[in-house]
Amino acid sequence: MLEALAQLAHPLLNIPYIRRTRRNHGLEHATITLLTPRRYRLSGRSDDSGFVILGDVPTDALERAAQEALRRMRNGEHQLAVHPNCGTNLLTTGFMASLIGLVGMAGSSRRRAVDRMPLVMLMMMGAILYGPLLGMRLQQHFTTAGDPGDLEVVSVSRREVHIPFSGTLIVHRVNTQRG
Repeated sequence: MLEALAQLAHPLLNIPYIRRTRRNHGLEHATITLLTPRRYRLSGRSDDSGFVILGDVPTDALERAAQEALRRMRNGEHQLAVHPNCGTNLLTTGFMASLIGLVGMAGSSRRRAVDRMPLVMLMMMGAILYGPLLGMRLQQHFTTAGDPGDLEVVSVSRREVHIPFSGTLIVHRVNTQRG
């Protein structure tokens, strides 16, 4: 069903701004995937002109991983664009569980709400188990692109941001062009 919806949404998903953002999102995931075995704790955020990686990783290692990810995606490893810790998965799971809770308790008195609680909780647990799987499919068809097309990494910059009471946050900006 998601594939059919993606086909219907193809004109929207192919708008240049959206296409570039989806390609950068896929490259961000692939870059993080390649850095994960080294035990870096990273997160990211993408836009139409690149992506940001938050976490203490050497700049040269990040740049090499981004270039390697781009090469591997061009060579057909499109699955690198889908990541299990993506915000799409969290959002999908949270939305499903919240919707079930809302619908399950809608229009009920306190007494009936208490009676419904076990069933609603069981359904919410199902949403929590199934949500990440649906999120992965949503990434695959809507929020990321596994084919980087003519995307190129043009620069990687690093800065340190002081966070009061927390320390220093390392922020890398990976700029891309085309796509």
